[in-house]
Amino acid sequence: MTTRTEHDLLGDKDVPADAYWGVHTARALENFPITGTAVSTYPHLVNALAAVKEAAARANAELGLLPPRIADAIATVCQEIRGGALHDQFIVDVIQGGAGTSTNMNANEVIANRALELLGHAKGDYARVHPNEHVNLSQSTNDAYPTAVNVATITAVHQLSAAMRVLERAFAAKAVEFRDVLKMGRTQLQDAVPMTLGQEFGSYAVMLGEDRQRLDEAVALLHEINLGATAIGTGLNTPPGYAAAACRHLVAITGLPLTTAADLVEATQDCGAFVHLSGVLKRIAVKLSKTCNDLRLLSSGPRAGLNEINLPPVQAGSSIMPGKINPVIPEVVNQVAFEVIGNDVAITMAAEAGQLQLNAFEPIILHSLSESITHLRAACLVLAERCVAGISANPDVTRGYVENSIGLVTALNPAIGYAAATEIAKEALATGRGVAELVLERDLVPAEKLAALLRPENLANPTATP
Repeated sequence: MTTRTEHDLLGDKDVPADAYWGVHTARALENFPITGTAVSTYPHLVNALAAVKEAAARANAELGLLPPRIADAIATVCQEIRGGALHDQFIVDVIQGGAGTSTNMNANEVIANRALELLGHAKGDYARVHPNEHVNLSQSTNDAYPTAVNVATITAVHQLSAAMRVLERAFAAKAVEFRDVLKMGRTQLQDAVPMTLGQEFGSYAVMLGEDRQRLDEAVALLHEINLGATAIGTGLNTPPGYAAAACRHLVAITGLPLTTAADLVEATQDCGAFVHLSGVLKRIAVKLSKTCNDLRLLSSGPRAGLNEINLPPVQAGSSIMPGKINPVIPEVVNQVAFEVIGNDVAITMAAEAGQLQLNAFEPIILHSLSESITHLRAACLVLAERCVAGISANPDVTRGYVENSIGLVTALNPAIGYAAATEIAKEALATGRGVAELVLERDLVPAEKLAALLRPENLANPTATP
């Protein structure tokens, strides 16, 4: 392999001649063989890093710190990266020591070497375009990396929100389809009172809509950035007006309503917005998992379970039991939820572990948030498209449960009174006879009124009961 020699604080080191990354990235490869997951796994992060570097270059050129020719070359490279180029050169592990320095230097080196190429120079000719002196000008890892994390996370959350809307609409469509399917509602896994299957599915849609609103509220906090803070928030090594100019250019590049934090010292050390967002992601995961538990229960059987709904068969369920179909889509969503809940713990501990003017653990925060967001997004789409869209109801089964359930007597409380209803329930349980049959036998309610009380629309919507 042909190599070129680069130099850093620790001395000389050979790197592949055709690589756009350099010595700092090479050392990070040796130091952090942790997950095997490169930062390029998260294209939203790579694109965000490129956006930050372009904004910084344009601000530096505007303020007279960076020659226009170099600034334009850096900006061109950053635009190429955001277009999908060079992502394979972002190779450092997502979990790393150094508060993200390795990721920042990986970006600086790739951008510098591609800029050199555009300007007609050899890779590694850093006297002309330098990763630190030019690409990282007026920046520190401690403001460039967190700002990129914010921008990347905002982008990923928007994609998650869109996927949640797809799932919400899928449940809402089923709510309409099943609006006349009468069934028993259950509390504590015991018969409660009648409802419709449409009401049950409608509640899942409402939960998703509420969670999307909470997600939008949480991600709004990430629009406050610390670009221009440099090392600890004092803005050391930046010219007057740099923070405002860099933010203005980043807004133009990303289209996001970003603002510079009022107190950059606070913003450089505070990870509270990530903790808050992670809490909302956990909320979404918990409620999605609960919904999937319901789908598995409602479809259980088909002969020895509830069998109220049918999940679409997507694969054979067993290597030994012929004909078995398992609820594999809800199961995979459950597992994503478990992961998100675990990630929330990691994010909480990482945010708590920061000391003094910097939190050194943003790489694990980024990794955990990215996993949670991207996996939840995929889970929502898979659940919508591979499961919810194909669910069908078994109305004869659901109505049979209603007619045979002692819980039906609750709907008759207003007509026959609690004491009489209790006696009917006890006798029905002891004899196995139906509630309606016993009410008529005791002449507690005229047959016509009983028929009206037990109409599906009245059972599921008691305010409509005559």
